Amino acid sequence: MKEVLRKSWPKDVSGKLNYRLGEQPLHEYLKQNAVDYPEKTAYNFYGREISWQELHEMALKFAAFLNTKGMKKGSHIALYMQNSPQYLIGHYAIQMIGGVVIPLNPMYKRTELDYMINEAEIEVIICGQELYGQINPELSTLQFIVTTNYADLLPQDPVLSIPAELTVKKETISGTYDLLEAIETSEPLTERVEINLWEDVGLMVFTSGTTGRPKAAMLTYGNALFKTAAAAQSYLVNEEDTTLATAPFCHIAGMLMGVNLPVYSASTCIMFTRFDPGAVIDAIERYKVSKLYTVAPMNVAILHYPGVEKRDLTSLKLNFATSFGMNVDEKLANAWKKLTEGCLLCEAAYGLSETHTSDTFMPIDQIKHGSCGIATFDTELRVIDLLTGEDLPPGEQGEIVIKSPGVFKAYYKRPDATEETLKDGWVHTGDIGVIDEDGYIYFKGRTKEMIKSSGFSVFPEDVEAIMSEHEAVAQIAVIGVPDEIRGENVKAFIVLKESHKDQITSDEMIVWAKERMAAYKYPREIVFMDALPATSSGKILRRLLKE
Repeated sequence: MKEVLRKSWPKDVSGKLNYRLGEQPLHEYLKQNAVDYPEKTAYNFYGREISWQELHEMALKFAAFLNTKGMKKGSHIALYMQNSPQYLIGHYAIQMIGGVVIPLNPMYKRTELDYMINEAEIEVIICGQELYGQINPELSTLQFIVTTNYADLLPQDPVLSIPAELTVKKETISGTYDLLEAIETSEPLTERVEINLWEDVGLMVFTSGTTGRPKAAMLTYGNALFKTAAAAQSYLVNEEDTTLATAPFCHIAGMLMGVNLPVYSASTCIMFTRFDPGAVIDAIERYKVSKLYTVAPMNVAILHYPGVEKRDLTSLKLNFATSFGMNVDEKLANAWKKLTEGCLLCEAAYGLSETHTSDTFMPIDQIKHGSCGIATFDTELRVIDLLTGEDLPPGEQGEIVIKSPGVFKAYYKRPDATEETLKDGWVHTGDIGVIDEDGYIYFKGRTKEMIKSSGFSVFPEDVEAIMSEHEAVAQIAVIGVPDEIRGENVKAFIVLKESHKDQITSDEMIVWAKERMAAYKYPREIVFMDALPATSSGKILRRLLKE
């Protein structure tokens, strides 16, 4: 199988992974960028240009602030905000003190946050001012909260259209620290924390594994470096490139492409809090963006934007994209190539949170639409029989299992779940796939019951746990159902308590759920039932609900 996986390796990409500045944490790459390219624009935030030197210095000062407040190597510190310079400052400051970055989706509501704060034993949250009201500051593990107003690091006269959340008036929130004030009143961190690259945990991301409510997957500083270096080398990203980031930094793919890749490669990144086709078109044209990461619906939105055929998008050379909601197929790629006069559009990768994503890449000289590309550097990828666990030959469908330097250490304080997913160094993904005779991987579906909505993972047990807090719910089961826009929607089947039958409508329950869950997560459809299908032991059979 190893020979098959290497069969289609691109001719212009070395087969050996070469780390640009050697094997060291990414915050050390940030430090070296500040030395090598002090005045070069690192990130551009709606026209506010932040140099490598400025970004490094702000991160150093915020790291010193965290230190003075008792945060140290191993401290669990969460980022709960939109894409912004503040996110980057927080991420790298945490790593400078040897802390553990825990990304929290800004769409999360209080009930979801309570669970995750307790699950990961989060000590500090750095959050957007507009999100503070979702946090329960009384939770036992929380020591303090830092808030920020995104406008603090906006230009006085933005050159690109900015979303409404960036125009919120700044407020002083009692009992919290202000991020900008913390930076302005601190001296840069002088102590260098020693990091064991392949053992020290630098990141914990929430994922379902194969089953259950979200669990915190522990990833090392080395996991992040390896996957970032592999992405940069396979897609030929370097300091001459200008990239563009719109995917959420809290998502592992958005983090890789927007937080890690620019720092590793010393490229300039145009950063958005969220996708806006008009603003993205303006940015590509104004800043001559050469490479970008998208999800397929973004490309479609740009293709259909009024007057786009008259705009100059010819600076684009490569667009690695993900099939969320719709496929990155040959038809879309051809339309994109025509609009941009030559830009290649291809599937970015297959991956999961437990492996810091991007376990594959697409050889840009041998694109196979419909596939996820080939196994990336130093990555073993097999397809095994679901019953016997034996390797299957090319062309046969089974479970994808992965081993690489990107594989996580364990789920935080969940040894049983770790043992179920991680076996002898192999991640058992719960995903069904096929490897063809040329070594290309095809994703066919999931054995686990996780739902993919708008590119985000939705864990049935998580939705069920929150919905069970409603006073009318006796039993609940949720499944994913196909949706042309989101990929999948959440559908809930509910058995009402006798006291509430005929007393509540499905619309009322959807409104209740919407107030307590992220927009991609709450059920879009609710069906009331007299009983749920179950085994003799009482386990709900979601499979029968799907059927």
